[in-house]
Amino acid sequence: MTRPLLVRDAEVEGRRVDVHIVDGRVAAIGAGLNRSGADVVDARGGALLPGLVDHHLHLHALAAARTSASCGPPDVGSPAGLAAALAAARADEHGWVRGVGYHASVAGDLDAAGLDRLHPCRPVRLQHRSGALWILNTRAAALLHLDTADHPGVERDTDGRPTGRLWRADDWLRARLPRSRPPDLAAVGAELARHGITAVTDATPDLDPTAITAIAEAVHRGALPPRVHLLGAPLDTPLPPPLTAGPYKIVLADSGLPAFGELADRVRTAHATGRPVAVHCVTREALVLLLAVLDEVGTRPGDRIEHGALVPAGLVGDLARRGLRVVTQPGFLDDRGDAYRRDVPPADLPDLYRVGSLRRAGVPVALSSDAPHGPLDPWTVLRAAVGRRDPTGAVLGPAERLDPAAALAACTAPPEDPGGPPRRVLPGAPSDLVLLDRPLADALGGAGHPEVTVLGLPR
Repeated sequence: MTRPLLVRDAEVEGRRVDVHIVDGRVAAIGAGLNRSGADVVDARGGALLPGLVDHHLHLHALAAARTSASCGPPDVGSPAGLAAALAAARADEHGWVRGVGYHASVAGDLDAAGLDRLHPCRPVRLQHRSGALWILNTRAAALLHLDTADHPGVERDTDGRPTGRLWRADDWLRARLPRSRPPDLAAVGAELARHGITAVTDATPDLDPTAITAIAEAVHRGALPPRVHLLGAPLDTPLPPPLTAGPYKIVLADSGLPAFGELADRVRTAHATGRPVAVHCVTREALVLLLAVLDEVGTRPGDRIEHGALVPAGLVGDLARRGLRVVTQPGFLDDRGDAYRRDVPPADLPDLYRVGSLRRAGVPVALSSDAPHGPLDPWTVLRAAVGRRDPTGAVLGPAERLDPAAALAACTAPPEDPGGPPRRVLPGAPSDLVLLDRPLADALGGAGHPEVTVLGLPR
């Protein structure tokens, strides 16, 4: 049992108060509290908040990215820079090089031949920063017998030869790579704690037993402090506690949408087990297909759209009428909004990562990072939701801005209820609280990022 804790002079919902914490719960809130025997923390007016929630990230991919070669902007911006990054990359125990964060602005739309010109001597797999595409060089393609692959995501040229580009083929790739344990999650757990994130939803689809066991073990031994909710949990297998299952993840790949009947069957199957669905939609075509399928099979409370990268104005009301939620990532605007302004048709820019218009229409909205594909830092995500600024300072979609309170609420609802009522610092609330080194207004609107202290993570 931990000792009682008294947090003095903390900003809680705009008031300067003391907060007494006992046995993993907030016991009292008020001015001038005096609790003998309690450890004392002087907040000096810093904001005391409920633990933040990242409603969509990828734990093992995040851990792997932290030990991979960074191969895209801002670290790498040219073919020569990419070649140097791959040459300097440390291979894994099987001799493979793993690169992440690639974008075509570095060296074009790479295929195996193009990657060979940059690094032919070791097997290389290079992930596009969207997470949707892997590029293999010839040596890697040969080791994986890509010429005989039958996965629909294996791109082929007009003669039927594999190009080395794999679309949404993570499971296929993982099954054929040299066997290794899932990456250790301790560094990711420490990074999440530094940001004040006390609960996460892992959005990786179709998690296998090895991955689930590794996450559960990391939680049990304290290497992964946040509470973990899984979208990729199988429909027919119970999870080891304390992991919990969320809606069932379905990916509508932008590289090739499924047939109407196939998607309808998957949604029906998930609903029949009592699970809502969490459907990856980054294009308007994917969103229109999903809405048509839901009209056919019906919705279930908790059905949600992941990303909603492009939501036409005419469909906002349709989402509300169907009771759908949206879990989105405005942090992409801060990270690569300048590229969106360059590459996305001007008519589509107002539809990018909508937040404000969805909330005004009554659609529950939750914020998330999509890390490692987007910035993990929740303060980047929050500021992007409030300011909607790209790396140059230009504003993208000013009508989609949130006020700071709404943005924070979208990061503090529990994983089971994204976009629902936010958790609050109240008597009886769990003590997984985060203390900032400054008031909340300064954290969201000032320069630099706040220093965060996590005060308790009760299990």
